[in-house]
Amino acid sequence: MKTSKTRIFFKFFKNINSFINNLLEKNLNKLNFKKHKYLLKSNKIVLTFVALLIAFISYLLLPTFYSQSNISKKINTEIKRKFDLDLKFSNNLKYNIFPRPHFSTIKSTIIDDQKEISKISKLKVYISINNLFSLQNLELKDVVFDNANFNININNYNFFTDLINKDFMDGKLIINNSNIFFKNLKNEVLFINKILKMKYFYESKELRNILFSDNELFNVPFSIKSFLNLKKDKMISNIYFKKMKLKVENEFSFNDQIKIGKSELVFNNTKKVAEYEITKNFFKFFIVDKIEQPTLKYKGEFNFKPFYAKIDGDLNVIDLNYLFSSNAFVVQLLKTEIFNNKNIDFELDINSKNIFKNSSFINLNFNFRIKEGLIDADKTEFEWKDFADFELQESLVYVRDGELVLDGKLKINIKDYKKIYKFLLTPKNYRNKIQKIDLNFTYNFDQKIVELKDIKVDNKVNEKLNSILNNVILQEGKLQNKIYLKNLFNKAIKIYAG
Repeated sequence: MKTSKTRIFFKFFKNINSFINNLLEKNLNKLNFKKHKYLLKSNKIVLTFVALLIAFISYLLLPTFYSQSNISKKINTEIKRKFDLDLKFSNNLKYNIFPRPHFSTIKSTIIDDQKEISKISKLKVYISINNLFSLQNLELKDVVFDNANFNININNYNFFTDLINKDFMDGKLIINNSNIFFKNLKNEVLFINKILKMKYFYESKELRNILFSDNELFNVPFSIKSFLNLKKDKMISNIYFKKMKLKVENEFSFNDQIKIGKSELVFNNTKKVAEYEITKNFFKFFIVDKIEQPTLKYKGEFNFKPFYAKIDGDLNVIDLNYLFSSNAFVVQLLKTEIFNNKNIDFELDINSKNIFKNSSFINLNFNFRIKEGLIDADKTEFEWKDFADFELQESLVYVRDGELVLDGKLKINIKDYKKIYKFLLTPKNYRNKIQKIDLNFTYNFDQKIVELKDIKVDNKVNEKLNSILNNVILQEGKLQNKIYLKNLFNKAIKIYAG
């Protein structure tokens, strides 16, 4: 079959050559040689160029003569050899010479350990223009996946990291506009990483393979560059979250059964060090700031089977703006509603002696829970100097009209009402004894508005008091807030005292 198709091509080229010679002979015999010497020369150049162009295009079109079964087998074999990927084609491969010679097909799949882990909407395989006479000598160059969906779980989580050790000397692997679905073993989606553009390639200047990828996770864009060390037993990654101005330099050992990693996190000119371990069933980490805040410690554990996660933190000072400002990463993450999943079981417990730029509030015990699709901050406690204790109860975090909202009950135990009045500069004739305050509240993180309702002072309800404190709007500046809240609370105290 192959010999027959090659003979057809040579016969076609021979006919083109004979046609050009006959055309030249027929027309030049009619011309005076001396008068048309220049024209003769020009015609030869043009016709030679046309002949070469036709011959070259004909050469590029040779793969159209390959049988469908043979070319599918050849491309499958070469991709398996270069990238160790097992591809299955649902449709025929189509050949095109523009913009570069390549084969394309739709609705392909990747098989790993006899399971389908990816569906590829469109696949392109670019080929070298050398040796097109022989299918056996066909050379693959770049392979491109467009609009692919990858299903990753604990059994195949190293799919993308394993690829970096493959053969990219003569061609790149590119993945465009695709998604990685991270799932549990029940095939339930935990979260989705969107791939804008991912590229595996060989960098001749650095003499190694490089993985570079632009991604989005929880609507937060980030880029990553990864490569192996010289011994090929560690992966080095540089991750950059542009909007958050966060840089992560990560070193990961992946050959041992217990995989050990170390990260340096640079954020707002501060550097923190994280150490972690990964096995088949869990992920543990420990974060410490050895230079600026040696007392800062975070530790956490993620169990994959069954899925459960817990993070504990012990701090000297915590900046709540990083957690709860309208543009904070945590707020934006919660607004995606990705955690409203009944299969997520998560706990966050942070203890901090002080709160940054709020020296009046101390001994924060922040508790955050995600369970059965509900998010709460119950049993979160903090103190206002030695004036009062606060405890959050029956809370719920949710999204309303695209904005993040916290509903809950606040229990306030008054330890020294006299000091509170003194701090607020309350007139002495209004300084009645108060022991406890109970109220319901709604806080809008985006609008920075607190709605207080059902306020009870020593188990008594005062409607006028509720009316005054119904809508508290927090100001931008600390001084503005301090003056605003003092005036507001004194007005409420005056009404309560009668």
